[in-house]
Amino acid sequence: MRDVPLILIVDDTPQNLDLLARRLQSQGYDVATAADGEEALDRVKEIAPDLVLLDIMMPKLDGIETVRRLKADEALRHIPVILVTAKSDPRDVVEGLDAGGDDYLTKPVDHAALLARVRSMLRVKALHDTVQDQARRLAEWNQMLEQRVTEQVEQIARMERLRRFLPPQVADLVIAGHGDVDPLESHRRDVTVLFGDLRGFTSFAETAEPEEVIAILREYHAAVGELVLRYEGTLERFVGDGVLVLFNDPIAQTDHTERAVSMALDMRSGIQTLAEGWRKRGHELGFGVGVARGYATLGSIGFERRLEYSVIGTVPNLACRLCSEARPGQILLTQRVLASLQDKIEAAPVGDLTLKGFHKPVPAFQLVSLRESPKEQTDAATGGEAV
Repeated sequence: MRDVPLILIVDDTPQNLDLLARRLQSQGYDVATAADGEEALDRVKEIAPDLVLLDIMMPKLDGIETVRRLKADEALRHIPVILVTAKSDPRDVVEGLDAGGDDYLTKPVDHAALLARVRSMLRVKALHDTVQDQARRLAEWNQMLEQRVTEQVEQIARMERLRRFLPPQVADLVIAGHGDVDPLESHRRDVTVLFGDLRGFTSFAETAEPEEVIAILREYHAAVGELVLRYEGTLERFVGDGVLVLFNDPIAQTDHTERAVSMALDMRSGIQTLAEGWRKRGHELGFGVGVARGYATLGSIGFERRLEYSVIGTVPNLACRLCSEARPGQILLTQRVLASLQDKIEAAPVGDLTLKGFHKPVPAFQLVSLRESPKEQTDAATGGEAV
């Protein structure tokens, strides 16, 4: 949109052109001229004026045919046209308006009428330009919105594909791309690792029908998976009936050891409930857990077309070995786990265990329960009533 409207005057009489041009320029308008209809069509395409003052009686191409061609052009039809005629016959005016003219003036042109009609038509043109500009911006916004929606849909699809191979927390960080640290790059961190598996599963799998084995694994995995999500652990992997969950990576957690032992207790309770149903179906299955804490190496392992997020080091091995030693319903902890939660858990020593892969016996402790906080103890003593 121009700051100063541009008006094209079309007339085959130079005196008329000069008179109209001076009148409009005196009002601050920019003016261009054309001497006939053919030149007018070329000038309109060249300069795209805001208004055309068009004489009807002209050689070569008269005003009525000129306005008809202007209005037939999709790119030009929005430009207002005021017909200027010396004819007094109303039929000529009607013919011009039917051809597409927006208004008319009769010669000799009255100065006040000229300015009033020009202002009126320019208001119409300004409104049209505003609507067109808004429509253009709306189209741009829609295109931008469509692009964003497409990008988000693609991002969700990529995330869902990643979630098939990576823990959700890792997939989220990879997709978001926050920070300079790639969670799949090898790094060390103090983590708590929980390893749990079913007791008696091997003999059960050897004798049961495959469909029954799959059904029990699905129930087991579903129960464990819900708890992993609740405690915001990172499910490193399912290995048959074994499950490895780590805390404090890739998302930092100041209470990662407490989360692990709390989840272990809930896992034990949940699997015991499932085991009662399995027992009714003739299957004797228990559940054991090992929990260890320490520094481990984390990141991706595998090859270019198949990578897995993994935890490597003594800590996951220790959790796995403790789990192997645990009896059904038993949760075994390392000394460091116990030390981290000394005031928050009840635990009993089980002695030094000789574990495969460890040169020295490892002190182990059996998790009994979480200790009640002072507030919980007070509530229990008062029946939950305020004192």
